[in-house]
Amino acid sequence: MTVRLAQKNDIEQIAKNNVQLARISENRYIESQKVLEGVKQVIKDRHKGFYVVAEEKNIIIGQVLVTFEWSDWQAFNIWWLQSIYVKEKWRRQGVLTKLLDFIHDLAVKENVTTFRLYVHKKNKKAITIYEKKGMQKEPYTIYSYTI
Repeated sequence: MTVRLAQKNDIEQIAKNNVQLARISENRYIESQKVLEGVKQVIKDRHKGFYVVAEEKNIIIGQVLVTFEWSDWQAFNIWWLQSIYVKEKWRRQGVLTKLLDFIHDLAVKENVTTFRLYVHKKNKKAITIYEKKGMQKEPYTIYSYTI
């Protein structure tokens, strides 16, 4: 297994994985063309974020999107972990650990000290995994406003 930063030729596989992720984690069916465009934008513009992928024999078996937040209260960067996905066949084989270790090493180099993520409250499997990885529930509730 190889863990690396995603590249242009990974866009389609990442987008397909994101469609699958939405279905299994939130029972949502999202438009594949819209997802494809979203992934393209991230790969094209590093200011939006970056993907880290785990691959085996040129197939992406796991992925994480990292996006950025600046904390003016604490004067440091926070990395948000999003679109976390490991193909079912590869779960419980250390793929997520390798992805998180890779991201951790990048964060240390860039003086990032905090990771955050949000998870659907009904996604109990993911919550259990994140807690086993040492992540703690924060005292925040997320709100959204769509224009």
